[in-house]
Amino acid sequence: MIDKQAASAAEAVSGIPDGATIMIGGFGEAGSPIELIHALVDHGARGLTVISNNTGSGRVGLAALIANGQVAKMVCSYPRSANSLVFPELFRAGKIELELVPQGTLAERIRAGGAGIPAFYTPAAVGTLLAEGKESRSFDGKEYLMEHGLRADYALVRAEQADRYGNLRYSKTARNFGPIMCTAAETSIVQVRDLVEVGGIDPECVVTPGIFVERLVHVPEPAQESVLVKEGVCYP
Repeated sequence: MIDKQAASAAEAVSGIPDGATIMIGGFGEAGSPIELIHALVDHGARGLTVISNNTGSGRVGLAALIANGQVAKMVCSYPRSANSLVFPELFRAGKIELELVPQGTLAERIRAGGAGIPAFYTPAAVGTLLAEGKESRSFDGKEYLMEHGLRADYALVRAEQADRYGNLRYSKTARNFGPIMCTAAETSIVQVRDLVEVGGIDPECVVTPGIFVERLVHVPEPAQESVLVKEGVCYP
């Protein structure tokens, strides 16, 4: 019988090599897979390219991964926010690379990658610095930029509920990039709060079918990024 459960977050990320490209879910702390990210910090893979909405907060989660010198490049929409303590300093020092992508374009690039679409045209970023070096075309008198679909070696995602087959249901805004990242990665690794028996999720409520999930780890009480930041936690 299919069982995609890993014994721990450490086991789930153990095969990630140096130089991997990793998509990490989350919109701020909503849907951020803190335990999987911390396991990746402990694992120690370096030279990573990370595709995510932002660069993390404080010195936990994604910010901790960056602070530990494991990320060579960020592809994101919000490299700086109210609690961004790590990335801005490293970027100004020339120690990490940034590919800035408008948020809607980022979501569509990931969706396109998962759907097997190599590229598409969008009016976003026309006439800005982000247009430099990109192919452009005019449709009906309006200029558009060509953007390439994004794929990754791995995706780290947080879900609310799953069965051992890997069928997923998300909680409200914590859903964000999770579903499209699972389709765009060669290996999707998911931490889930509630693990149920097969058939325990109404098929009409399954957002990500198990075919897009390779590994699951049960995290019944996931950490909250905002709480860790408020308490001044520094990982590891």
